[in-house]
Amino acid sequence: MIRAIHAGSRQTGGFSLNVFTEEELEDIHLATLEVLQRTGVFVGDDEAMDIYEGAGAVVDRHNKVVKIPPHVVEEAIQSVPSKFIACGRTTKNDVVLERNRVTFTNFGEGIKIVDPYTGEHRDTVKADTANAARLVDYLDNLDTYERIMASHDAPQETIALHNAEASLANTSKHHWLGPVNGYCARKIVDMLAAIVGGRDKLRERPLLTFVTCPGSPLTFTREHCEIVMEAARNGLAVNVVSMAMAGGSAPVTLAGTLVVLNAEVLASIVLNQLVCKGSPVVYGSSTCPIDLWRTTASVGSPECGMITAGAAQLARKYAIPCFAAGG
Repeated sequence: MIRAIHAGSRQTGGFSLNVFTEEELEDIHLATLEVLQRTGVFVGDDEAMDIYEGAGAVVDRHNKVVKIPPHVVEEAIQSVPSKFIACGRTTKNDVVLERNRVTFTNFGEGIKIVDPYTGEHRDTVKADTANAARLVDYLDNLDTYERIMASHDAPQETIALHNAEASLANTSKHHWLGPVNGYCARKIVDMLAAIVGGRDKLRERPLLTFVTCPGSPLTFTREHCEIVMEAARNGLAVNVVSMAMAGGSAPVTLAGTLVVLNAEVLASIVLNQLVCKGSPVVYGSSTCPIDLWRTTASVGSPECGMITAGAAQLARKYAIPCFAAGG
């Protein structure tokens, strides 16, 4: 089992970037609670609206807006486990994910590749997805595996299933995967159960964490809700990755962007915990500023690193494992 080093430990002389004081983090938290209570989130799934309403949220069915009381949010935060084991196919690849402990994974969603044999710049296919998983499996400095590429030669309706098959068959490390929708999420659970020998054993050794992204600002599609709920029902962790863009789908200020990011993640956590209290969740951020000149995501910018550091501070405040883009 892998227990990685702690971030910013003073005895190691490590470098840390604390962009907010504890008081400022509390202000962001309180602003988030206000946004969730007064503005709310758009929820595009009827079952999810029912679940929110059953917990005391105010639901506007006509506009599909859910307003969540602060006490419901606070209770959900408290029920999320502060640690969980991201299991691999072998126990030596199990990774402890908890507050302040640093592990590394690759980044995902490459849609193009330079063919290593022909030099052609082309769309990625299922064979590339399998080869990438095999490559990461051999890299000792990467503790877990996030699907790098997509199987664009597979039917669009089932591409998530082909991605899962290509990846799971070629890595022994814990896998992060976006299942696209509830149907594919359920089928991937069937695949995982077949690998480990049944659903009960899958709950004991979850090989995969679902990944899902809210729409920014404050928009939950039906597919996002389905994935959040299916993870909870099947004993799998879910990594909720906000991809708000400062200056685009979020305020241009650092604190304002983090309020939107935080609201999207916390509202997703509420839904997850209402389905199954104590289900593992990862606080995710791939949030970055928008390049207003080129209208593109500035993933490698210094501001992206600052947003990531702020998101990590919020996750640490809540004692929830964090997954964030390194830039």
